[in-house]
Amino acid sequence: MSKDKEVACELQEHAQERGPTVTFHRLHYSVQDSRFCLRNGPEKYILKDVSGIMRPGMNAIMGATGSGKTSLLDVIAGRKDPRGLKEGQVLVDGRVVTSELRLSSAYVVQDDILMGTLSVRENLLFSANLRLDPRQHTDKEKQSRVDAIIQDLGLTDCAYTKIGTEFLRGVSGGERKRCSIGMELITSPSLLFLDEPTTGLDSNTANSIISLLHNLSRRGKTVIFSIHQPRYSIFRQFDHLTLMHKGEVVYAGAVERALDYFTDLGYQIEAFNNPADFFMDVTNGEAKSALAPFNTEEGHTFLAPTFRQSQPCRTVLEELERVDSGLASGSKRPDKIVNYPTSFLYQMRVVCARTLLNLLRNPQTSYAQLALNIFFAVLVGLIYFQMPLYMPQALQNRGGAFFFLIINMVFGNLSAVELFINERAIFIHENSSGYYRTSVYFLSKIFADLFPNRIIPIFVFSAIAYYMMGLKPDFEAFLCFALNMSLVSLAGVGLAFLVSASVSSFAMANILIALPFVFMMVFGGFLVDLNYMLNWLAWLKWLSIFNYGLNAAFINEFQGQIFYTNSTGGPIKGETFLDLKQLDYSTWGYWQNEVALMGIILVCMVFAYVQLRRINRWK
Repeated sequence: MSKDKEVACELQEHAQERGPTVTFHRLHYSVQDSRFCLRNGPEKYILKDVSGIMRPGMNAIMGATGSGKTSLLDVIAGRKDPRGLKEGQVLVDGRVVTSELRLSSAYVVQDDILMGTLSVRENLLFSANLRLDPRQHTDKEKQSRVDAIIQDLGLTDCAYTKIGTEFLRGVSGGERKRCSIGMELITSPSLLFLDEPTTGLDSNTANSIISLLHNLSRRGKTVIFSIHQPRYSIFRQFDHLTLMHKGEVVYAGAVERALDYFTDLGYQIEAFNNPADFFMDVTNGEAKSALAPFNTEEGHTFLAPTFRQSQPCRTVLEELERVDSGLASGSKRPDKIVNYPTSFLYQMRVVCARTLLNLLRNPQTSYAQLALNIFFAVLVGLIYFQMPLYMPQALQNRGGAFFFLIINMVFGNLSAVELFINERAIFIHENSSGYYRTSVYFLSKIFADLFPNRIIPIFVFSAIAYYMMGLKPDFEAFLCFALNMSLVSLAGVGLAFLVSASVSSFAMANILIALPFVFMMVFGGFLVDLNYMLNWLAWLKWLSIFNYGLNAAFINEFQGQIFYTNSTGGPIKGETFLDLKQLDYSTWGYWQNEVALMGIILVCMVFAYVQLRRINRWK
């Protein structure tokens, strides 16, 4: 029995869950070749006149590095920017698909993108909670599906082992890859895309991954994947092979017919040679043909034109023409709009729970933040311990203490720059795959990361430093002080969030966040008297977090406070100093600073969310 009949028999057993047939016709895809100082460089075509049909089973896209195999996979899967597709279309079961295919199919990226602080089971359950409709699947059913996938993927022994981070040793590379596949299998997709699933794995692990995919394909699923140069035990499990070279197809058809095709072109495979290695030698020009013009040194460049004139290619094009004629005659089914299976509030609950869990399991970002604030609070309290009420020491010490506190509140939140950069790949993959909305991810960072990681440590810091420094003893004044420090801190975090959502490089983020902080410090009113600054520069004080924070701190401390001079011991009202600084210490005079800080926070957060939505999700 031929392999085609064997595959057909195996797939017939699972006809009720048969995967779709993917067709693509005359694909021409280009990218902008970026040049220094040029916004748009010349176009470079990475796919040239590519056509093919991929049916249920194992569909391999093979080729050397730079051949265009991953680009073809991404175009078929709807993961490439559609603006680059100059010609051609991709159909799934005769239906024109758009970006919604990303939500209805499964895509496993080459680099395993998983939350390292979560265990294998927790990652799978996270996918199940967000990608299975809670109205149709109970929590018990989700648990059962996760258990079944763990067993099918051979992850039972490491189910409760964390994936691993740079600080935490976790599962092996093969187990990570199987977990990544399991995350996508949660929805029982009939169409599965994988980008080089064996890269970085040893030969035995790679073989087990391909065997797993082979078993899935025998259940009726359409498995499409790119692969570089597999060993024979892997290669023989393929059903359909698409061989790429420099963006063009040099062979597309059944795997068992590939050798005969190249033999007819005059190529001869050596005894005991791996067919996959042989095909790479052919496309790279290292194997010579006995037929002209293939015996030239650059004979492999004729492979693509020769295939386009071959019978296998004509057969594919004829079938594609029938599909196109069916579309022209109106048999095309309307594209189904795929929505999120879970509600906004449900996504918030699940994503916030994971964010909190990740925070608790990252001591360097949670417990260390609290410990650092306690340390600085004690340090500041010791330096400015019980500041006297005698001038000029009272004024000098309080001014220095407030400036030091504001600097600590602002620059102490530089770690927030890492927030979106570190999880950028996870966010792009999960958001593109339909796990959750962008707004859910952003709000989860605010509720589950910002408040416990920024607000609570600031209140602890304020309570220690305030009473050690001997500031105004009124409890109301302390609450205003703690509020002011919190708003200053959140304003710094808001600007850090904006920068973090705008760039993907931590080095660039550090530069972009340091410059405005330094300018804000200069125009804060402590290092220079803003009342005597040039008018065309003085307006920058309205953008300074330091300006509003210092003004509120001075008003809160000096208003209603009585000071004394060292010489006469006579009383001096604190309002006298505020008048000298030309500060409005009325009720609104104080609160306008806090409102301004809230405005900075709001504006920065809104723009951070906008930047998060603008992140390029196309590969």
